[in-house]
Amino acid sequence: MECIITIELGTNGVRLFAFDLKGNVLNSTKASYPTFHSEPDYSEQDPEQIFITMLYVLKNFIIESIYSKKYKVHSICFIASMHSLLAVDVHGAPLGNVITWADNRGKKEALGLKNSQMGKKLYEATGTPIHPMSPLLKILWLKKNDPDRFTQTYKFLTLKSYILQQLTGEYVIDYSLASATGLLNIHTMKWEGQALDYAGITVDRLPELCSVFTPGKLRKEYQTSLGLSASTRIMIGSSDGCMATLGAGVWGEDKATITIEDSGAVRVVGKQVLRDEKKRFFNYLLTENHYISGGPTNSGGVIFEWFANQFGEFKGPFDLEYTIESLIHEASNVVTGSEGLLFLPYLLGERAPLWNPNARGSYFGININHERKHFIRATIEGILYEIYSIGKMVEEHRSITSLSVNGSFAAIPFCSQLIADVFNKPVSTINKANSAGLGAFLLTATDMGIYRNLDEAAKSVAFYETFHPRHNDHKIYTQYYQLFERLSLKLEDEFEMIANLQQKR
Repeated sequence: MECIITIELGTNGVRLFAFDLKGNVLNSTKASYPTFHSEPDYSEQDPEQIFITMLYVLKNFIIESIYSKKYKVHSICFIASMHSLLAVDVHGAPLGNVITWADNRGKKEALGLKNSQMGKKLYEATGTPIHPMSPLLKILWLKKNDPDRFTQTYKFLTLKSYILQQLTGEYVIDYSLASATGLLNIHTMKWEGQALDYAGITVDRLPELCSVFTPGKLRKEYQTSLGLSASTRIMIGSSDGCMATLGAGVWGEDKATITIEDSGAVRVVGKQVLRDEKKRFFNYLLTENHYISGGPTNSGGVIFEWFANQFGEFKGPFDLEYTIESLIHEASNVVTGSEGLLFLPYLLGERAPLWNPNARGSYFGININHERKHFIRATIEGILYEIYSIGKMVEEHRSITSLSVNGSFAAIPFCSQLIADVFNKPVSTINKANSAGLGAFLLTATDMGIYRNLDEAAKSVAFYETFHPRHNDHKIYTQYYQLFERLSLKLEDEFEMIANLQQKR
């Protein structure tokens, strides 16, 4: 019997799933690694720590969950967060940490480009909004602020490209993940010359572009240490966003998917890019026939994890899941709207629809009667108001009648019901725990010929449960959202002032 393993390199940890060839989950596991915020606007991770963690978990997973069940690994498919950047030297050794999507240090560079004619041209060519998340801006920041590292860099990689190079010896990046760098022309599917010139690099300093179906081969030492055969295919795979959209089964013009994992997004699938004069959308490639369009938020599950770590009660030192479950239960006993308490969830700045790296978090409307339970629910509602703001932006271009939600935060039944209430639309969950992992399985299964194409693969996704909106709650949320939106826009000057004060310390 054969199986497929999917490996997701997420922001807060690595997640592994094993599927049989019918798409049934055989087992899953995960492990975490830290993010470092050494200075304001910095978000970094140790690439070697991530690689070692992934390798350790994978080896144990294969021994305990695959070989014990007499399965053979046919393929391993990789998924990764978007917008990371890692500089490596000529030997492939990291020159410092990997800079994550949440890093905002390039905000001055982004501001200078965003309002220029060049910024407009690059957005239209690459589909990547002008924001510090973009590797284009990260490279430019390194050139201006860390010239020694910039000069020493042999290749500018994403985290997944680094992991794959360690495993296979090849410097590669799939078109899908490359389309989120701000350096790929999504129409020609080649590195964009104007973007390279702006960043001050040449094409040889980037990995080779490949299809999401491109297979690789493990180095012999990893074949031996992992107990895998030389025939095991290492699928380059795609980004977490594209795979989550495929795995959510959202493949119609009137459907959208909401992912809330560490970060979050609202996405739709189409044959053409969504053209937005305000440059608020991303348009990323899955394949040359499928564009994944929408908007991302920094304010996803990582925000609620922050709340849980600061204000939750832990039974044990690493019992975050129990703590989150307890907090959710406490929030369920609070009325809709948290009795007038609002939360702006911008602890990491914000992407869509504000695209403001200076945005900050805030609780508004606190009065003497508010207790911890109100803060818990307000935090959840604030995260969902931000998601709703992206959904409203998408609906300026698409008519959406139903939603599919995925990600460990969005798939909590309490949160799924609140999403239905806020959006006033039916919300469905899939019958698999992780849509990004399922998307990677569907991609690999299509490559194997189990499905004729990705359209057929997406239609195979079964929905587990549907949450219907409570219209009275939606009326309440509509009123609170209007205030949420006004505050988010009205505080723009104050966001900039406090960011400047923080940098002057």
